[in-house]
Amino acid sequence: MTELVPLYDKSCKCMICNKSFTTQKMRTRFVKVLDYDTDFRPIYKDPSLNPTFYHINVCEHCGFSFSDDFTPYFPPGTKEIITDKICTNWVPHSFGLERNGKDAIKTYKLSAYCATLKNEKHITIAGMYMRLAWIYRELENMEQEQRFLKLALYEYLESYTADDFQGTQVSIDRLLYLIGEISRRTSNTEQAVKYFSKVIERQSRSLEPKIIEMARERWYDIREEQKEIKENSLSL
Repeated sequence: MTELVPLYDKSCKCMICNKSFTTQKMRTRFVKVLDYDTDFRPIYKDPSLNPTFYHINVCEHCGFSFSDDFTPYFPPGTKEIITDKICTNWVPHSFGLERNGKDAIKTYKLSAYCATLKNEKHITIAGMYMRLAWIYRELENMEQEQRFLKLALYEYLESYTADDFQGTQVSIDRLLYLIGEISRRTSNTEQAVKYFSKVIERQSRSLEPKIIEMARERWYDIREEQKEIKENSLSL
């Protein structure tokens, strides 16, 4: 009897060159989540068994990189732009084996670039930048974590304005909360309070009471931090 292993092969077809390639995904039975950060980053029991590393599919033939969240539609001219900017410069190699954090970072940066050239939804691009920030947090690289949190924040704000999160797994409550929480983590306190308040104001019609409660907790944390700063400044 063959022993079940965490990773399995998944066959993909590239949306640019139409060639098939194999990537790896992680079996959910091996994924054990201990907790979540306040921005929804999963904290895994075994950091080496991180399904986030395998979210992106990279075509080994042409370099086009994408997640299952990408839409099949390519706006006119975008395939030609992707071919010119990425495929013509691609040296064929595979990301279809086991990945570590550094490998995963490369795949996310490739896919974020592809998504930008493709004019993919802001909510999809935001999700890739968010996962990049999480990986850098695990690697304890605060500078790069902050960089990609800010990029994610920009895309989430654009998604809110364009309303392109509709029909995705990201609800309005979750989106508003994420904007508030990333603003808090990037020291934009005024904006954080504004968006946490928007979440709290939705409590009577929200289907996600847990997110309402999280927004209240973060709002309270900010208030306590500001109170402490004020008290410390008065005592000097």
